[in-house]
Amino acid sequence: MDGKKDPNFVTALARGLELMRCYGDAAEYLGNAELAARTGIPRPTVSRLTATLTQLGYLIYVPHLERYRLGPRVLGLGYRYLASEGVSNIARPFMQELADATDCFIALGVAECTQMTYTQTCQGPGPLIMRMGTGSRVPMAYTAIGRAFLAALPADQRRTYCELIQRDDPSAWPHIERALDRADREYEQYGFCVAESEWTRDVSGVGVPLLLENGRRVVAFNCSGSSLRLSYQILTENLGPRLRAMVAQVRELIEGGDDRG
Repeated sequence: MDGKKDPNFVTALARGLELMRCYGDAAEYLGNAELAARTGIPRPTVSRLTATLTQLGYLIYVPHLERYRLGPRVLGLGYRYLASEGVSNIARPFMQELADATDCFIALGVAECTQMTYTQTCQGPGPLIMRMGTGSRVPMAYTAIGRAFLAALPADQRRTYCELIQRDDPSAWPHIERALDRADREYEQYGFCVAESEWTRDVSGVGVPLLLENGRRVVAFNCSGSSLRLSYQILTENLGPRLRAMVAQVRELIEGGDDRG
């Protein structure tokens, strides 16, 4: 496609996207010279583009290799597309059924930098506790959905997200790290993570990840409501197991009965 004649065509954006398309299964780490050779973009321009993409989180610089790899913002875009086009359509009826049965807020979320973005939400029949919908964002570190996402990630991807979280709020990192360690133990024991009145004191909830493509892709669900009625016992003995069962149903439909999560 020749966009140069279109006055609406943004060459810098097109070039940045072209750089990211260079990455694939056989090209996980690429330097400026390699990117310039693959795209035909002048190396000084490539250097400016990679610096910008790194600042925005779309690339990560690996000093000992002197090369770049794709960053979590790119993963977030992929997860959002996956959820919006596939998982959310399959999950919605199950989510609404659970929302109606528990009078809770049920959401599907994908990661974007240090936040989780809701790509599908369902409300129970009672008064609204959370006025959030598709496109709303919540912090990864302080929510059950975010902790469930982190707990299910491969170690290298988890490390990347934790580094970003620590960079964003270094003073709170010791507290966050302890909370994430606790969430890991919960996930190992129960298959879900809990957050009680942490991001906001009025809301508590549980989160369950959904592993796709043999664990290479992760999205997450939450079930939350008023902290006044959702005690830790209710979260761990009632809502957590019900959300876990719902996610298992969704996974079974996506994978054609092959329960590999």
